[in-house]
Amino acid sequence: MSHNTHGHLFRVTTWGESHGPAIGCVVDGCPPGIPLSEADIQPFLDRRRPGQSRFTTQRQEADLVRILSGVFEGLTTGTPIALLIENTDQRSKDYAEIAERFRPGHADLTYHLKYGVRDHRGGGRSSARETAMRVAAGAIARKVLGSGVIIRGALVAMGGDWVSREAWDWAETDRNPFFCPDAAAAARWEARLAAARKAGSSLGAVIEVVAEGVPPGLGAPIYGKLDADLAAAFMGINAVKGVEIGEGFAAAGLSGEENADEMRMDPDGRVRFLSNRAGGILGGISTGQPIVARFAVKPTSSILSPRRSVDRHGQETEVVTKGRHDPCVGIRAVPVGEAMMALVLADHLLRHRAQCPDAPAIARLPRN
Repeated sequence: MSHNTHGHLFRVTTWGESHGPAIGCVVDGCPPGIPLSEADIQPFLDRRRPGQSRFTTQRQEADLVRILSGVFEGLTTGTPIALLIENTDQRSKDYAEIAERFRPGHADLTYHLKYGVRDHRGGGRSSARETAMRVAAGAIARKVLGSGVIIRGALVAMGGDWVSREAWDWAETDRNPFFCPDAAAAARWEARLAAARKAGSSLGAVIEVVAEGVPPGLGAPIYGKLDADLAAAFMGINAVKGVEIGEGFAAAGLSGEENADEMRMDPDGRVRFLSNRAGGILGGISTGQPIVARFAVKPTSSILSPRRSVDRHGQETEVVTKGRHDPCVGIRAVPVGEAMMALVLADHLLRHRAQCPDAPAIARLPRN
């Protein structure tokens, strides 16, 4: 009943709080014989690490990962892989004023009502600090998937301002602090987010994650649908309030003719889709097309404007959230979204291999 574990065959259990001595995870079910070192994990953590620009929290954490078990002479052994990251820049005093009060828009009240006790320092277990371990575990999941599966994420909207699909450039996501694929949009966001930060406010965002090279057959009917598991994984990210696969909600405005992804045959027997409105998943099973998903991240409620609330004694009060916070938590959610995509796909790949070991790696049909 702990609900701190993700996955079935590729299982990840995370532990730790925002202002505790460390955070960590245990990855169980990783196949043996896969080359793995801290150097394979650290680059992904560096992309998520706080304090890298003025548009993220200024908390300075190196997020240096240590592998404690499950790897011998550079190879995974098939036993549980334990990962550890020490917390080095906690400022618990920043949260002293909310020890007795519940911040609107946060999990303070619900944690208190459920458990009768809560760690008010940075939100404790509900803090996005925990997502660092998902990113670390996601790096291992990428190794399980292999180099043929490419997972990339991008911030596609901030504060209701969307990128231009015509200007999309994946390389641009590495050239600006927003993981934005549109240079013009990134320039607009910089000015807008700077103003929000100066005002002590925040903005929401939408992240798109694309996985290419995914083989067909991942997922299962009815209760093991790939898109359902992806939706649950993305919704499990802090501050996420909505998920869509492929066309998502926009599909409700299309006709049946527009929405159906037509198919043709290539000379080599491969099935070729003429569009990808389904986001690479049909009937809960991957088609071999790119998996496309988006999730919406709310504006953080950690703002300087006084908000009406109550305290643990049932008294009405006001709350001003102090401390170091992201004016747009969606920015650092991009590598977290990539990690969750990797974790779900790795789990489903192992499940697929277990049930259908002779299934084809590409969508190919025999020709008469």
